[in-house]
Amino acid sequence: MKKHIYIYSPSGAVRDKAAFRRGVARLKLLGHEVEIDEAALASHLRFAGDDETRLAAIHRAAASGADVALISRGGYGLSRILGGIHYKTVAKAIESGMLFVGISDFTAFQNAVLARTGGITWAGPALCEGFGVGGKPNAADGHGHGEKQVPDDIMEACFDDLISGQGEGAGWQQNRSDNLSATNSITAGTINLGSEASFGIKKAVLWGGNLSVLTSLLGTPYFPDIKGGILFLEDVAEHPYRIERMLTQLLHAGVLGRQKTVVLGQFTEYKLLPHDRGYKLQTVVNWLRQQIKIPVLTNLPYGHVATKVLLPVGAQTDLMVEGRDALLFWGHLS
Repeated sequence: MKKHIYIYSPSGAVRDKAAFRRGVARLKLLGHEVEIDEAALASHLRFAGDDETRLAAIHRAAASGADVALISRGGYGLSRILGGIHYKTVAKAIESGMLFVGISDFTAFQNAVLARTGGITWAGPALCEGFGVGGKPNAADGHGHGEKQVPDDIMEACFDDLISGQGEGAGWQQNRSDNLSATNSITAGTINLGSEASFGIKKAVLWGGNLSVLTSLLGTPYFPDIKGGILFLEDVAEHPYRIERMLTQLLHAGVLGRQKTVVLGQFTEYKLLPHDRGYKLQTVVNWLRQQIKIPVLTNLPYGHVATKVLLPVGAQTDLMVEGRDALLFWGHLS
């Protein structure tokens, strides 16, 4: 199904122009009409243009009439311009059916929109890291075939489901060590624990995104006041102790205790050190489960990884868990 996709750059400057071109070519190959913002490849310091340039790009995207507004890449830059965004303009675009899609630094925009307007945006790929991969042998697959990388088929299928109006949910398996029947994080009154460690949560707001970016919004008007929500988190290049420190901030601020569950996505590209002496990401997960009396789920296929689902930030969502199997369901959003 052909869609109008608007590419813009609200955060970091695009340094990998080849990935940008590949991403555009891939979307066109999939049959879409691609419109590129006039400042998509702008550069100012580390940013895709100065603050006013990037604000104008957001507003052009919102006014473009496109089906999808897709960021070129993440990086950093949105937090510093949140005060200049015309949220009524963005909300009007969302109400008209525009899908704002992005990842990483885009978490700032998504949660600001949710806090200010209640509008739903989508956590998913960016152009370069999602659709622009390729151009060299895929050494990461471990097969040694020397094949060029291509966009992940699951990510592309989820993106296609979104823009065709078919996407209704996302299912996955938690880490093997995380069968909830073996944890004490399930309490009566919060969920219904069956004989197979099954429970369900109905009509809870799905929200969150990149942990570092989300935590940086605490205490600002752009941090959503969500009670009884499903909070999903991911991050990249953050050592487990830094992840724990940010979770501690959310904990002490009362954010975690107000949710119905925390869903951990992919935490990647960090390096453990000899000083850690066995302290690792699972240590953080175990610690978190001792701090809050709600389920902590793991292994959501979302984050700075090739294979990722697309998630509606701000949508009323159901969560069903049975043992290691988990399903987020939001149905048709229109």
